[in-house]
Amino acid sequence: MPPLCLPAASQLTTALRHRAGVRIGLDTVGVHEVDAAWRHFGQRYLSKLFTDDEVAYSLSAPACSAERLAARFAAKEAVIKALNLGEAGVSFKDIGIEHGAGGEPRLALQGLARQALDVLGPADVAVSLSHDPTHACAVVVIVPLGPVQMDA
Repeated sequence: MPPLCLPAASQLTTALRHRAGVRIGLDTVGVHEVDAAWRHFGQRYLSKLFTDDEVAYSLSAPACSAERLAARFAAKEAVIKALNLGEAGVSFKDIGIEHGAGGEPRLALQGLARQALDVLGPADVAVSLSHDPTHACAVVVIVPLGPVQMDA
């Protein structure tokens, strides 16, 4: 597989320009797939895909750790879809889920994911996670609050 290259700022702007307005990303994941990968690769799997806070939160409830990890993996995929970063080579660790004061999930973006959101300018961002013993899903909605910036 060829190495992934980060796009130039102008390419990122072009990729986002054609999707101005509300953006939605949705993903669903089989909990068994995440659980199998975690069991096979162990800590290496967790370290490559999840932030330290995501791992700590997910492992704090052993009965549903795989479900929590799967929901966070789905959220990362949903962000990639909402920001049109599928071909950009964004790191999964650049997309994290934190918790607000009321326990609600919030996105924590850095690196290329943060850059892509910044290109849009001010925006309201919402994320919702759900899981049961077999499936996890996430939806991300991004609503720009002003015109899309075209100078990157």
